[in-house]
Amino acid sequence: MPSFRTTRRVKHSPADMFDLVADVEKYPLFVPLCSALRVRSRQPQDDGRLVMVADMTVAYKLIRETFGSRVTMDREKLQILVEYLDGPFSHLENRWSFKDDGAGGCVVEFFIDYSFRSRTLGMLMGAMFEAAFRRFAEAFEKRADVVYGRKAIAAS
Repeated sequence: MPSFRTTRRVKHSPADMFDLVADVEKYPLFVPLCSALRVRSRQPQDDGRLVMVADMTVAYKLIRETFGSRVTMDREKLQILVEYLDGPFSHLENRWSFKDDGAGGCVVEFFIDYSFRSRTLGMLMGAMFEAAFRRFAEAFEKRADVVYGRKAIAAS
C-alpha cells in the first residue's frame, strides 16, 4: 500500500494550522489536484469533536475521480483523521496533527496511506498522487501565509 509521511515546522500556531486544514471547502483554491469539495454533513459529537462527511473530486488531465470520506476533527487534541467511505480507492486513511514548537510556530505532521481499487487507475494516478502529496505540506504552509500573514520564526 502506498503511503507518505511528512513533518514540517511552520511559522503559524497549532490552532491556526488546525483551522486551515479543517476549512475543507477552501481546498479547491490551493490543494494540488483538488478540483471540487462538497460537504455532505457536519455532526458535532458529545465529546467536542466534529465529524464531517465530504466528497472530494481530484482531477488530472482527462482523469477525474470523486471519493467520499469521514473527517473527524478533534480541536482539543489538534488532530484530524480522514477515513475513506466510497470511490476509486480500496483504502485511504489520512492523519494530521499540530504541535506547538515552543517558538511561536508549530510542527505539522501529515500521514496518508491508500490503495486504488483498480490496478489500472493505480498505475495511471499513482505517480501523480505521490507527487501531489509531496507538495501538500508546502501548499498548506503557503495558504497559511496568505490567510494569517507571513511571520518570522524565533531563533531556537
